[in-house]
Amino acid sequence: MQEAITMDMSRQMGLISLKSLSTAKISLIGVGGIGSPTALTLGKMGIPRLRLFDDDVVAPHNLPNQIFRLTDIERPKVTAVKEVVELFSDAEVEAIQEKFDGTQKLEGVVISAVDEMTQRKIIWEKVRYNIHVPLYVEARMGAEVLRLYSLNPTDPEVVRRYEATLYTSAEAVHQPCTEKSIIYTVMVAAGIITGQVKKWLVGEPYYFEIIMDLKNMIMMVE
Repeated sequence: MQEAITMDMSRQMGLISLKSLSTAKISLIGVGGIGSPTALTLGKMGIPRLRLFDDDVVAPHNLPNQIFRLTDIERPKVTAVKEVVELFSDAEVEAIQEKFDGTQKLEGVVISAVDEMTQRKIIWEKVRYNIHVPLYVEARMGAEVLRLYSLNPTDPEVVRRYEATLYTSAEAVHQPCTEKSIIYTVMVAAGIITGQVKKWLVGEPYYFEIIMDLKNMIMMVE
C-alpha cells in the first residue's frame, strides 16, 4: 500500500513550528476575492483546520481575481474552495454554504473577508468581547488599495479604535464595476493576512492597521 503523501514543512520550521500550527482553529467568513486565496495560503502554511462561510456561487466575473477553476461556475464557492485547498494542502476544510448572520458559533481566529460594511458589523457583534475569539482579522479592498485590521477583540482600547473604522455603507468609497478587483491585490492581501496569523500564533507583535496602495507602492502600518 502506498504511503500517504503529506507536505514537508521543513523549509519554514524556523519561522513557525508544527506545534504552533497544530492548535490553530480558523473561521474564514467570505471566500471571494480576498477570502479564497487566503484560504489557500493558510492551508499552504500548514493550518490544519479551516471553517469557511459563504452562501454565494461562482460567477464568470469571479474567475480572473479568485482561485476558482473554469469548471466551478455556478457551484457553491465554499465547496470549490474546499476542493482546491484540500487538493493543494493537508488542511481539513469545513464548507458551510450559508451567509453569516450572527447565529453561528465562532471560536479561534476569525477572519472577515466580506464586501459590505453591514456584514462586517454583524460579524463584529459576534466577536466583540468574545472570550473564545483571541484574534480577529478584517480585510477591505478596492482596486489596488487594501486595508487590513488585526486585533484582540476583548481589549477595550483596541475595540474602541477598531469601531471608529466601522463607517456606514453610504460613506464607503464605491469603485466603478471595471475597477473593483485585480488578482495581485487579493494575493498580496492573502499573504499579509496569513502573515498576521503567523505572528499571532508564535507570539510576535502584529500590526493593528495595514494600508497598502499597490499602484503607488505606498505602505502604512500602525
